[in-house]
Amino acid sequence: MNIITANVGHGALAIVRHGGEAVLVDARIPPADATAAAYVKDLLTAVLKNHYVKGVIFTGFQDAAGDAAGAAMILRTYRPDWVMYPKYYQDNAESRQVFALIKEEERARRASAHPLGKAAMRLDQVARRTFGGLSDHFEFELFSPHIKDKEGAGGCDIVLKLTGRGLGGFSYLITGNTESERWEVISGLFGSALKADVLAAPNHGSRNGAHPGALAQIAPHTVLISAGVDNPYGHPDPEALAAYRRLARYVISTSMAGGVSLLTQPGEGELTTTLIPSAIPSPS
Repeated sequence: MNIITANVGHGALAIVRHGGEAVLVDARIPPADATAAAYVKDLLTAVLKNHYVKGVIFTGFQDAAGDAAGAAMILRTYRPDWVMYPKYYQDNAESRQVFALIKEEERARRASAHPLGKAAMRLDQVARRTFGGLSDHFEFELFSPHIKDKEGAGGCDIVLKLTGRGLGGFSYLITGNTESERWEVISGLFGSALKADVLAAPNHGSRNGAHPGALAQIAPHTVLISAGVDNPYGHPDPEALAAYRRLARYVISTSMAGGVSLLTQPGEGELTTTLIPSAIPSPS
């Protein structure tokens, strides 16, 4: 199993591979700069070679994650079996565009041998939080969203643990833009069930995403941060970095070294993350 955290500037796109299958998490592709967009598309082509894309998880529908242009390219090029998204989400122009695209793809493939499935996640309406029918090589454990999350910023985003089955598998906690108020509830409800080898830092490494109680329960070996170089939000936040470093052996951001993609995989005795130089320019 391995995770490629793509350097997409401000946004998120991760590719998780195991046993010849791949699951994509979010869909940001830089729209403005042709060089940046071409880099991400070439990266997808390279890392998805000889891998079957089982599904795409949209953690939420802010333009940094549920990017409509990126979603269109991924759904039409790689034709996943299913898309997963939160049942509750903030209604905005980006979410409307992505749902229009999903409906279009669903209609286009309805009568084919490869229809597009949909999984709208809602914690209070699932019989079990764990499910494995979406993949031969991955298991899924859901922690959010819940109907009570609808009012909070980032509260509606999917929080889900993706675990590779068998030899070489490990656990990866996907978090979207989930922030402190929701983490307080999630940590109280699920405790040590949150334990994961790798944490996708919530909200690009913002201070509000680094909840001490939740981090203590997750106890990650590695924290991966998707943040653009010199982004206007100051991500990753120094306080968040300090909180992660108190618990994790490695804390690594795509904003390092002038902008890099990250390859996380089992090494000799522990997980390792390799920095992959990329061609996305810094903002002017």
